[in-house]
Amino acid sequence: SDLRQILATKSVENIQFLPFLTTDANNLGWLGYGCLKGDGTLITVNAIGAALQTLYILVYLYYSPAKVGQGPGAMGRMGDPHPDVLCCPSQCPVLLQVLLLLAVVVTGYGYFTIMVDTGTRLTHLGLFCSVFTITMYLSPLADLAKVVRSKSTRCLSFPLTVTTFVASSSWTLYGLQLHDPYITVPNMPGIITSLVRFWLFQRYRPQQDKPYSSLPA
Repeated sequence: SDLRQILATKSVENIQFLPFLTTDANNLGWLGYGCLKGDGTLITVNAIGAALQTLYILVYLYYSPAKVGQGPGAMGRMGDPHPDVLCCPSQCPVLLQVLLLLAVVVTGYGYFTIMVDTGTRLTHLGLFCSVFTITMYLSPLADLAKVVRSKSTRCLSFPLTVTTFVASSSWTLYGLQLHDPYITVPNMPGIITSLVRFWLFQRYRPQQDKPYSSLPA
């Protein structure tokens, strides 16, 4: 939905960039785990996921402001015309987050390739991916607290909740089938938080627009 909104409005206003970045990092981590484990399902799903998230990131960067001023008469800082100023203040945090992701990927690759022994590499990477996934699933807890305080589910997405529940349940069952706790355990919080969201949707249903009735004269 965010990608459709970006393409429709040609703007990234009111769309957070960090979820694209963290999901991409999560996919890359599980892709590496799948390669070490030799699991075709993990490799296929997370390779597709990483490719799509990278596409989203590129689209976001393309439609984010690239210059402070463009075209004739554009004014730079201190009132001086600088049509070729490259960095927009709203884009700098995005670029820093991209650089941070690249640094994390390079550091992680170097750590798990050089520093970690081959026999324990799979265990270390599985533990890292599990902690990262659990953190992602628990990060929206602030939104749930906001829903309880405001008694409104307007800030929650029902389709996203259904998707999260189905995905986390599927991966939990897959991990149980493989007897792999690194796949099973981190997806269980996704089931729990999704059930909590379903309860919130039931508890705080969106109010239907009441029909207009004229006041008595």
